[in-house]
Amino acid sequence: MKTKLFKSVLLLHTLLLCCMYCLAQDMPVLSTQQAIRKLESDIPRLMKVSNVPGLSVALIRNGKMVWHKGFGVMNAASKQPVSDKTVFEANSLSKPVFAYAVLTLVDEGKLNLDTPLFRYMDRDDRRSDDARFNLITSRMILSNSSGIIRSKTDPENKVDLAFAPGEKFEYSPTGFQLLSKVVEKITALKIEDFIRQRVLQPMGMNSSSYVWQPAYDTLRAYSHNWLAQPKADLNKPIHGAACCSLQTTPEDYARFVIGVMTGQLLQTATWNEMLKSQIKVSDKFPTLFWGLGWGLEKSASSEAFWHWGDGGVSKDYIKADLKSKNAVVFFANSENGQMFTREILDDALGGQHPGYSWLNYQRYDSPDWLLLNDILANGAEKALQKKTNNNLTEAQMNQVGYQLLSIQKIDDAIRVFKQNTDNFPKSGNVWDSLAEAYMDKGDKATAIAYYQKSLELDPTNTNAVQMIQKLKQ
Repeated sequence: MKTKLFKSVLLLHTLLLCCMYCLAQDMPVLSTQQAIRKLESDIPRLMKVSNVPGLSVALIRNGKMVWHKGFGVMNAASKQPVSDKTVFEANSLSKPVFAYAVLTLVDEGKLNLDTPLFRYMDRDDRRSDDARFNLITSRMILSNSSGIIRSKTDPENKVDLAFAPGEKFEYSPTGFQLLSKVVEKITALKIEDFIRQRVLQPMGMNSSSYVWQPAYDTLRAYSHNWLAQPKADLNKPIHGAACCSLQTTPEDYARFVIGVMTGQLLQTATWNEMLKSQIKVSDKFPTLFWGLGWGLEKSASSEAFWHWGDGGVSKDYIKADLKSKNAVVFFANSENGQMFTREILDDALGGQHPGYSWLNYQRYDSPDWLLLNDILANGAEKALQKKTNNNLTEAQMNQVGYQLLSIQKIDDAIRVFKQNTDNFPKSGNVWDSLAEAYMDKGDKATAIAYYQKSLELDPTNTNAVQMIQKLKQ
């Protein structure tokens, strides 16, 4: 069964990371010049081993932008270099900008954080039949504790609730989209115009927009898969999406981060509310919380806000320390763009980074990435003969297999999945994956046999049931 690439979901692996995080020592805070030298040295090296074509970064020290630089190329095919003017997809870094704009409405009394959201909506615009929907507030949406998920039956017009509003943290882009519709009703503005008027223009973010601009035709970086192959076309949003359509530069986004750190445009009480811990993120990471629009890291030695962006084939990250007013923001045009985020954070800020640890991205030095590259160079049979390549978790090995399937190296993928069934013979998931590989190879009989094996081990595997029916037809 296919697992999401580049992120391990195995509990044991997550617990190991938690233990490593708890035992880790704070990285030293480098001087500004030392930090710049380290970033200029480390980024090109790590881009190469991670297969990242292009990246751009901005460094903030003591509340001022002191350095920004582009590395690599906008497009691996054209070789056009990344420059200071290169525009990137902000992905989920769109959310904090939208949240900040929403908080200006709170200051004006046009929106109350704790008034049920349905009171701002027309009766015929109600988005859920669940009675608990009436409990949802803007505060819950901005803190990702609303429980809102996309409706399984009518995803374009309705939402469902995964849990009681306010019960726990669960990241919800759908919630942000719902709130944006309420904001459009309150302001009588398209969401892209609202955010431009409230944040982008006042903070001097002149290269940024939630909808496509003609200048982006030559300035926007292309996205790349894990093999550094560029997408054929640029994603050109014609409608603003509060969750994810911002196009920007690190320099522009750094202006926003500085504005957030210094409380521009907001009343002090509202700014404090934004950075107050609204909900705990994870029991395994006791210093992680969510505020209003931002992830928060709060410990005895540090207080920071952070967020990440993930568009699949492009990645972004920002972290800002509130005490020192030091921050870093970067954008990468690659599926592998989070592989060395920790090194960028260490160079730029020092300290620890529980937010990045919690995200649990595949890293450039992880066993699965090293195995994958070994297979590409030497083939799966030879690579798997090495004992060091047989100690991966079930999820890591599965991930490698699916990466090989994605580039039509089916025989190598089958060899990896077979190894996974040897390592974890009682897992229905690994037999499901092996079945899928044989299906891609065109061997229906073997695929059916392994789907049946998966179903015996995991009777709840509805995917196996569906695939068996499909193959028998």
